[in-house]
Formats: sequence, C-alpha cells, structure tokens
Amino acid sequence: MSDDYSALAYSVERTYPVDVDRMWSAWTDAAELEQWYAPTDLSVVPGSVVSDAVIGGRWAVAVDATAYGHIAYFWGRYDDVSPGSRLIHSLSYSQDEADFVAHDDDARYHDIVIDTESRDGGTWVRFAQYGDMPAEQAAMAQAGMESYFDSLGKHLGVS
Repeated sequence: MSDDYSALAYSVERTYPVDVDRMWSAWTDAAELEQWYAPTDLSVVPGSVVSDAVIGGRWAVAVDATAYGHIAYFWGRYDDVSPGSRLIHSLSYSQDEADFVAHDDDARYHDIVIDTESRDGGTWVRFAQYGDMPAEQAAMAQAGMESYFDSLGKHLGVS
C-alpha cells in the first residue's frame, strides 16, 4: 500500500441513523459483510467472506454476478484499523477463482479508506478508492458502491 492518496478514483458517503459501534461492526464483522456487501441486485457468495480486522489481517469477499456472466472476487489486507473511525485496506480484484483462493498480495490493487464518525445524530461513513482508474470505470465503480451503500442501509434496517 502506498501512503499517496492523491489519486482519488471516487468516493461515496452517507449518514445512517445508527451509532458508530453498529456501523463499525457492519464493516468489520465477516457475518455482517456476508449479509450486505454487494449491490442491491446481487448477493455475496455464501462462505466467501473473511474479515480479520487487525493490521496485516486479511479481508475477502466474492460477489455473485453470474447475472453478468461472472463472479467478482475481491481481497486485500488491512493496513490501518482504528476502531470506530478508520479502516484502510488494499483491494485486489479478479474474475478468476484461483486468484481469489491464492490471495496474491502482489496482485495489482487499489487503496480503500473507510472513515466513520458520529455526525447528525447518526454515523457518517465515507468509502474512498484510490489508484489509477479510467474516468468511465471510476464512474461505474462509484455507481456500484452507491448500490452497496443501499444494501448497507437495508442491512442496518434504515432504508
């Protein structure tokens, strides 16, 4: 992971009427991630989620996108875990299950920064992806993450 956050590809942020501890659990507990970490029209592959939210710990999730002809595999390592306020992790992606199983830490990746804080009677959360990405791809990724945030809201029982 680089500490250069000058190449922001996109970000998504919202405030949900839940406390910070509830939000933190939704982003770090593997069982919770399995319930919501996918766009609203897709779902997580059962049993695919790993979340060892400690510095150097792994995270992984497979999203069933067979409606689009593939399964989307995501994985990485946590680089910063500041409970209740910040998660930073690498993000690697493949449509090849062998890559997902190998969890190759040398695979091309982006940096993800997830910030949370108490705000406006709830918890504000921001997901930011850093790294080189063509503008059209960044716009599609941002739209996808907006849908993930819709799924998060449903999981939290607020939308």
